[in-house]
Amino acid sequence: MTRKASWLRALVAAGALLAAAACRAETPPPAAKPAQIDRNGVLMLVRSALLALDHANKTGNYTVLRDIGAPGFQVNSAARLGEIFAKLRNDNLDLSGVAVIDPQLNLLPQIEANGLMHMAGFFPSVPNQVNFDLAFVPVNGQWRLFGISVSIGQSGPAAPEPPAAAPANGAKPAAKPLPGSKHGPADKPADAPAPK
Repeated sequence: MTRKASWLRALVAAGALLAAAACRAETPPPAAKPAQIDRNGVLMLVRSALLALDHANKTGNYTVLRDIGAPGFQVNSAARLGEIFAKLRNDNLDLSGVAVIDPQLNLLPQIEANGLMHMAGFFPSVPNQVNFDLAFVPVNGQWRLFGISVSIGQSGPAAPEPPAAAPANGAKPAAKPLPGSKHGPADKPADAPAPK
């Protein structure tokens, strides 16, 4: 698998409309608030959603994944969910490891302005890690799945590229920005003279 994993999303029409309405609002939306949920609650929600997706991918039957979702998620038919997750299913990705590996959250559970609880993170595993982005909405006092995104990424740091050969004229090769850096070679300070 490549580091550039394709994101698969099952975002419902209601969620897209809420996001579009938030973008058109003249006043900025209120900041997200930390969700009042404990570690065990987070583990149950994340594992339940990803294992339901795993079972759906393995069986080709997406009715349970659809049925555990909120009414807004259920606007997706089981057939539509099968289309959305076809690549993941065809790659034979086994997500069963999420049952025993603890997820690492890079977005702690938070309540968005639209009332959704949003969280994101990954399950570190070898050779690839499972990245997830989940949204839940309260229905009858329970958090129900509203949106799910799963991708595969490389686990651990990537090996650096081998250094480029020096130009024949002896000039230094142009510097490359570090991954994730917004600064390019022009932003690099000039070499300072060595202290005496």
